[in-house]
Amino acid sequence: MAKIRIYQLAKELGMTNDELLKILDEIEVAYKSHASTLEEDTARTVKELIGEQKVAEAARKAEEARQAIPHRPPVVVIMGHVDHGKTSLLDYLRKSRIAEKEAGGITQHVGAFEVKTAPRSGSQGGTVVFIDTPGHEAFTTIRQRGARVADIAVIVVAASEGVMPQTKEAIAHARASGAKVIFAANKMDLPNADINKVYQDLMQMGIIPVAYGGDAEVLPISAKTGQGIADLLETILLTAELEDLRADPSAEAQGVILEARVDRQAGVLVSLLVQQGTLKIGDFVVAGEHWGKLKAMSDAEGTRRSEAGPGGAVQVLGFSDLPVAGDTFTWVPDQVAAKEITEERIEERKARQGLSELSRARNLADLMRSMHEAEQKEINLILRTDTQGSLEAIQNILARESTEEVKINVLLAGVGTPSESDVLLASTATGAILSFSVNPSGSVKKMAEQKGVPLQTFRIIYELIDEIRKMVKGQREPVFKEEILGIAEVRAIFKLSRGVIAGCMVTSGKISRNADMRVLRKGKEVWKGKIEGLKRVKDDVREVAQGFECGILLEGFTEFQEGDILEASQQVEVATD
Repeated sequence: MAKIRIYQLAKELGMTNDELLKILDEIEVAYKSHASTLEEDTARTVKELIGEQKVAEAARKAEEARQAIPHRPPVVVIMGHVDHGKTSLLDYLRKSRIAEKEAGGITQHVGAFEVKTAPRSGSQGGTVVFIDTPGHEAFTTIRQRGARVADIAVIVVAASEGVMPQTKEAIAHARASGAKVIFAANKMDLPNADINKVYQDLMQMGIIPVAYGGDAEVLPISAKTGQGIADLLETILLTAELEDLRADPSAEAQGVILEARVDRQAGVLVSLLVQQGTLKIGDFVVAGEHWGKLKAMSDAEGTRRSEAGPGGAVQVLGFSDLPVAGDTFTWVPDQVAAKEITEERIEERKARQGLSELSRARNLADLMRSMHEAEQKEINLILRTDTQGSLEAIQNILARESTEEVKINVLLAGVGTPSESDVLLASTATGAILSFSVNPSGSVKKMAEQKGVPLQTFRIIYELIDEIRKMVKGQREPVFKEEILGIAEVRAIFKLSRGVIAGCMVTSGKISRNADMRVLRKGKEVWKGKIEGLKRVKDDVREVAQGFECGILLEGFTEFQEGDILEASQQVEVATD
């Protein structure tokens, strides 16, 4: 068995001799001096121990560095069905009269503002940043962007009506974004308010409220009277505390564009949220294919600001053109860098457009391959059917098709044709849309194609289920077994400048250049690895068949003995049902 001297191992590990000797003392390994040799298994144990210590030390330092970074305010998005009181809740929180100012009481842009809370029993108070995302179906695109940047999503449900279709959609968007979800049962001031109806509706979706022993926070509130608002804010802060949200104010500034519009007098006005670092007047920033030098900055109250740190929601002036809402922005050192980066992105987009026909995922097989490459172990689906009966039948079958290895996750299910909102959700969650006996419109098909979202229609339930089974099978970890390719016996040993070559006779099967190799001595394995070289006479060859002699050079093994058996093998995937 191969041995190594202590001073050689110390050099390999980047340690001094004394440091390694101290470790050997701790694990009670006997030695005379740093020139003593260690058995291979002892050396391996030392390497593993030191590796674990280094990993633990690196983790400890990383955690200490993370703990040194200050906490940041939680970013909260308020979502819900139209007319369930989302805008009224935001109105109450920021003490403004937005609902009365905007057409139909529906907010038509994404904004953000801060709320500072006072200390209460069990809570130290703090700052919460609210992103205002629309609740009306027409603004699904903006809502999707809002959910992507939030830590916490507050889903507003009218206690007088319960869960509605857009409520389910909002929940699906929030879950797809990875945000923690809190439910606010609004309109508790109305005589027909029934929080138990909200509980029951949520449980039918598999969401169990805390009141019923689950983990879903459902808080009774009234955006009109202010009932329960303080409890809602406290729950948000407690949730944020558990999430341990932190951001480095000294890092290079970066964040997300919330809104961009052109003001006739001021020019391009951009609302943005700082997620990392500190943004200052005079900074250059890049967002997508656009850049700007910040000339002015103000918060939601219209107060002029000179800078904005993590969690800061501000409106800035300085972009020459409109960046896209939802794009990330990053700090850059100067105008030269800003122009070069945006020009590169424009060229990259043009190149992608030229290849788009080749790169779009158009069917479930493509999605399956892309998820497998991304090591995703769940299949995200949106279901649309012609009747409630069909929907329930398909959902029951899908529930049985999930496995421990691959989870089938139904993001949204309902009766009716697929919509553009469905395409957006599927795009966010890397999912597919399956429709049964209903045909999507041409605009939805076109949008799905543009977004690379698989959209497939079925007329027979079991054809749909067969497609799902193929996806599940494609997502499972492949099972392999070892297949012996051939056996060779060592007849002679040649020590050359490039290493030690075993002169062998192939006694059965064949020896392949790319095979795994095992060295057996008196029936026991002494080494396992790869073949570095395979020769027949003087020529390099890919394989040598039974009855022929060959020279074999192994990667990292030189201690051949005459009579050793070399066993070549390969891993073969086992077919599973």
